[in-house]
Amino acid sequence: MQRLTQVLQRIDQVNSEDPNLNANGTPKELTYSLQMTEMQESFAPDASELLRIATRAQHIKRWSIPRESFSMDRIGYLSWRTKLKKFHGTLTGELMKECGYSQEEIQRVDDLINKRALKTDPEAQCLEDITCLVFLSHYFDDFIAKHASETDKLMEIIQKTWKKMSSKGHAAALNLSLSPRASELIAKALSK
Repeated sequence: MQRLTQVLQRIDQVNSEDPNLNANGTPKELTYSLQMTEMQESFAPDASELLRIATRAQHIKRWSIPRESFSMDRIGYLSWRTKLKKFHGTLTGELMKECGYSQEEIQRVDDLINKRALKTDPEAQCLEDITCLVFLSHYFDDFIAKHASETDKLMEIIQKTWKKMSSKGHAAALNLSLSPRASELIAKALSK
């Protein structure tokens, strides 16, 4: 357990360097990684050590590869996401190696972060569920505000998010304490 504590502390240390701050002055990626762990502890309290690492490190140092460095279209977005996942997996692997993890363990976390075998690997699916639940509970209201006039886009995002989730994820999402607007949009999107 000591090496798990060490690697999580190193992930937090890297994320605490995020120059992008929340309104309360905390680094955004540190906040996000802690939200991911909090959701994992609620949604999957028996998660393996390696899933715990992948959950905490999913967006490690994300700010270093800005979205604006890729074309602002769907192809650019997908290229950006692919590069980020590779970067997150590699950086997490370096931290894990420093903390005494084997190459096999490092590869497993890299596979989880890169969401390989998403629908066939229960741990990869669990990580995807956690990611979606964190989005819905912490970031969806801001997304709604940003795209308030784009109802079709909001419906599409909800439907895509729902499609990524397992039935256990769906049940957890329906039990989240969401704003009335978020709950209304989800109900509307799922009724289509």
